[in-house]
Amino acid sequence: MRSNTLFTKIWSLAFVLLVFLTLTGCTSSRSEVTLSLEASTDPSKEQTPLFTFGIIYPMAHSFYEEITRLAEEAAHPYSIKLIVKAPEGINSEQQIHMMETMINQKVDGIAIDPIDASALLPVINKAIQAGIPVICFESDSPDSQRLSFIGTDNFEAGTRMGDVIKQLQKNKGMILIQSGIKEMKIHEERLNGLLQYLNHNTNIQVLEIQYNEGSSDKALSDMEGMIDRHPHFDTLVSVDLISSSTSVLVWKAKGLNRYAVSFNMTPEMNEAIHNGQITSVISQNEQNWGHLLIDNLLKAAKKEAIPSFIDTGIIEIKN
Repeated sequence: MRSNTLFTKIWSLAFVLLVFLTLTGCTSSRSEVTLSLEASTDPSKEQTPLFTFGIIYPMAHSFYEEITRLAEEAAHPYSIKLIVKAPEGINSEQQIHMMETMINQKVDGIAIDPIDASALLPVINKAIQAGIPVICFESDSPDSQRLSFIGTDNFEAGTRMGDVIKQLQKNKGMILIQSGIKEMKIHEERLNGLLQYLNHNTNIQVLEIQYNEGSSDKALSDMEGMIDRHPHFDTLVSVDLISSSTSVLVWKAKGLNRYAVSFNMTPEMNEAIHNGQITSVISQNEQNWGHLLIDNLLKAAKKEAIPSFIDTGIIEIKN
């Protein structure tokens, strides 16, 4: 009898313990589900985006990282997903592949800084024909069906640089020029604007022009070689982003007391101006590009009209 009573008590205690553990487990499970549901109310993390936009740069560089940061800032109030891509080096074939991938993903809009306007033209048109709006920025593909170009008149920007050099050198002296890729429209237009202005409006002599073809190592080697061959130059002119960054390294290494004029305002160039390594930078108000890209991709995705050319202006920044 006592043994039956003891067994009953033990069994009852085990049952109570089992119920307690079961209830505790259910409470924990409900807590996790609740937290998951609370997390899903954050549209930036869980909800399906209203729009997906692609951004394709000509190369990976801190200059474009800043534009991405500003684009993300502009996209934050909306349910927008950004897919950001850049070739490992300046490579138009990689840009074409990235465009093809985004077309297959059926993104809602693409912003591209095309390396080769002609090479990218067919795939830009392919995106448009698939119903995906395309905007070019910084460098244009004007013969394509792209909806808009965000940037400046790069020939005029080169002209502006020529005027800056004329003022610095009091309409005399000698300069060295480093440009980027011959086939890249932005570099070609800037260089042509600069050379035509110097030829028609100044007595300044161009000693040598080199093209880095998208290579930082070549840019460094070219600059050092030009400086060694022409030690009496007055100004080193950098037409592209890579040359501009490299010129800062050359100035730091050689401690030159000459003028250095560059394109593209970046945090690096701002510091170089402050430190006296760069004399002047021609800026296209790049700080506005991120917001302009998102604003106009959003309008295009909503089938709203956007201007075919959005001029971001040209300003000189100096110490």
